[in-house]
Amino acid sequence: FSIEIISLFSTYTRERDNTTDGLIFMYSLVRKFIFSMQPESAHEFTIKALKMAGKLPFPIFPTPDNPVEVMGLKFKNPIGLAAGADKNGEAIDGFGKLGFGFIEVGTVTPLAQDGNPKPRQFRILEAEGIINRNGFNNLGVDVLVENVKRAKYDGILGINIGKNAVTPIENALDDYQICLRKVYEYADYITVNISSPNTKNLRSLQYGEALDELLSGLKAEQARLSQKFQQYKPLVLKIAPDLTEEEIASVADSLIRHRIDGVIAGNTTLSRETVAGLINAEQVGGLSGKPLNALSTKLIMRLAKELNGALPIIGSGGIHSLASGQEKIDAGAKLLQVYSGLIYEGPGLIQTLAKHIRLKNQ
Repeated sequence: FSIEIISLFSTYTRERDNTTDGLIFMYSLVRKFIFSMQPESAHEFTIKALKMAGKLPFPIFPTPDNPVEVMGLKFKNPIGLAAGADKNGEAIDGFGKLGFGFIEVGTVTPLAQDGNPKPRQFRILEAEGIINRNGFNNLGVDVLVENVKRAKYDGILGINIGKNAVTPIENALDDYQICLRKVYEYADYITVNISSPNTKNLRSLQYGEALDELLSGLKAEQARLSQKFQQYKPLVLKIAPDLTEEEIASVADSLIRHRIDGVIAGNTTLSRETVAGLINAEQVGGLSGKPLNALSTKLIMRLAKELNGALPIIGSGGIHSLASGQEKIDAGAKLLQVYSGLIYEGPGLIQTLAKHIRLKNQ
């Protein structure tokens, strides 16, 4: 059935000259089927379908040409897939056929882990939001690396790394360094995820001395790997949208001092202010999707002020339309990442954003 959906999509969009209107219409039909499943089952189905799509000998949707150079890397367009969608790098080529300018896989940990007990994903349909408490469920870094090596995707590929739940927080650097060593050769950039709310104490790494020690250790490892492979790979930090203004200022100071190459703003939120009273809003976990939009834009704006151009910001969180994406660029982001918006709006969102986002100073 999944391959039939892919074929239907590709045939229809070719007949409609790949118009965004065609994608929106087709996805409105497919979404009814996808949303009839439980969220995690729907995600597994989608990964399988896109894994098949990646093997097709023709493109499904075009990759819009809206080039931008960030962190010394040349992106075909500024719209990327956020981490969490393809944790194990199983469907890189399939996602690549949706029009993304870059793809970020992971979060991956040194050892495979099951994550938190199911159910752990919940839709908030009225608000177009999603709550998850996955807990870095993945097959381990070695499996991801093998999948990346097999992928034929020719865009920019980021790999998002984390720590195992069983690793004490004081030993977190060890896990991040293990992953960094294993993925360095195969990534265009590496993201350090210290902001998931679903791994105990992980967010404590965003503060003060703990953050400085982590960044110092990772930069030292990056320098060694850069010399070993004779190629510099940018290091990016992913932070939470729940930081106070003082905490954002402190994080920005650490990013600048340790010469981190980029920052993703941000991850999911623990706040329920925008979904209070709605079905599933009481579930424990990180909230993503449309309800996160304003909070993530505020984080970008504040971070841009503190960084003052010292390093680029990748805007992520709540992007569901051209307007919501543009406001993040206007707030100071150089690139954008989408995940929950793709679930609710479909691939037409990627085409719209990639074609029509107006980049600053371009």
